[in-house]
Amino acid sequence: MSNTIQFEDFVKVDIRVGTILEVNDFPEARKPAYQLTIDFGHLGIRKTSAQITTLYKKETLLSKQVLAVVNFPKKQIAKFMSECLILGAVDGKDVILLNPENKVKNGRAVS
Repeated sequence: MSNTIQFEDFVKVDIRVGTILEVNDFPEARKPAYQLTIDFGHLGIRKTSAQITTLYKKETLLSKQVLAVVNFPKKQIAKFMSECLILGAVDGKDVILLNPENKVKNGRAVS
């Protein structure tokens, strides 16, 4: 188990539901990855990259709802600016995306 945090630490993390609008290859990434464009409703559209190429094809990701942290600072990855962090469970080298069981309004907070 990792370090224990306080509830006040957890509530600082802004996790939201978004829908993937666009998926592109990211050949400049060190490890195989996609560039994703995600709609977070009233929070706007944000971009990120994700190393999810082993389990997901581009066409299966379109319109998929995902969970992402939206209040991290932007991060430069190669010539790409990541604006959020998509969440997934790590299984060896594979990442399994976390998503709501039912359709949820984009931008809805996760608590």
